[in-house]
Amino acid sequence: MFWNWEKPDWPDFTWKEARFTAAEERFRTGGGVFLGSIRHIVGQERRLLLVEAMSTESATTSAIEGEILDRASVQSSIQRQLGLKSDPKRIRPSEEGVAEMMVDLYRTSQKPLSDEMLYGWHRKLMKGRGLRDLGRYRASGDPMQIISGAIGKPRIHFEAPPARRVPAEMKRFIAWFNRTSPNRTAPHGAKPLPALVRAGAAHLYFESIHPFEDGNGRLGRAIAEKALAQAAYEISEEPVLLSLSATILALRGDYYRALERANKSNEITAWLAWFAGIALEAQQRTIASVDFLIEKTRLIDSLRGEMNERQHKAILRMLREGPEGFKGGLSASNYAKITGASPATTTRDLTGLMERGALVRTGELRHARYHLNLKLQQPRSITINQRGEVIEN
Repeated sequence: MFWNWEKPDWPDFTWKEARFTAAEERFRTGGGVFLGSIRHIVGQERRLLLVEAMSTESATTSAIEGEILDRASVQSSIQRQLGLKSDPKRIRPSEEGVAEMMVDLYRTSQKPLSDEMLYGWHRKLMKGRGLRDLGRYRASGDPMQIISGAIGKPRIHFEAPPARRVPAEMKRFIAWFNRTSPNRTAPHGAKPLPALVRAGAAHLYFESIHPFEDGNGRLGRAIAEKALAQAAYEISEEPVLLSLSATILALRGDYYRALERANKSNEITAWLAWFAGIALEAQQRTIASVDFLIEKTRLIDSLRGEMNERQHKAILRMLREGPEGFKGGLSASNYAKITGASPATTTRDLTGLMERGALVRTGELRHARYHLNLKLQQPRSITINQRGEVIEN
């Protein structure tokens, strides 16, 4: 017996509960911070934040699998489904499908998981890909393996249970997922688990079954998002999608290695510790995105009537890059390209923006770079050590 599902204790996962006490408390505290921040955002700005969050998760969960999507198209599809004004441009099935799945995940985040819900997500996600088993569990008798390496010398990273076992395995998984949900979000949550433990175990459990012909990674991350959203709802009383895939993407190699190590045993403390750190960082990123929107509004309001058309255009362009702005900062040549200003006008405009407190400069002369003057706390990577301490790096 080599894989976790072949062992006699499958799927009775075990872990050291004491190691996650501090992490779970950190997650609950972060939920309160998020709630305090989101209360400052209403109306159109609230809707834009939601669209941004879903667009980012849609694009990054696909990028983890090596599929690069047009983010603007994904965003347009999400806006259309939410009844918001959107670009009428043509959208590819892959972009429309992942956007539809993300919107449905958001709308149904507090509902119990079901076969039908997963089938619907799979149909949306795999739209236009010509799968044999679209919108249903895999039925092929061929082994479901994750393989790398050259032809003739393959390395098998994982082999999932045979197709004949999948219906029974998924029935047991779905029952476990609903049974362990927070009582308030699902009436059948008779044995609720802590948020981070449940989300991490759910992701590993689903990936170990690998029930679909394709798309399992994206669906597994959606299930983890659902679990975290149900826990967050206990605090915020509204659906919340964390920046989970965006955080995993930055550590994609570590993510796959952690999953590979975890699929050989049903004692999953190490996997849960890795996942808990990622989830807490994702929560930080989500809070930072809210703070960015608040700071963005503050900055624009403080500069109202104080900028010329060129300066306004450049500031808006920088803000579109998100909390981190242009990588490495805005250069004078970039400002000139954005605005069409001459070198002398560029210098005057940038000096004026610094004097008004909109920009800060690093470097001198041709090495000078300009950054938005926003009061933001940057997310930091998080690990859970052997003593259960939450360490920020």
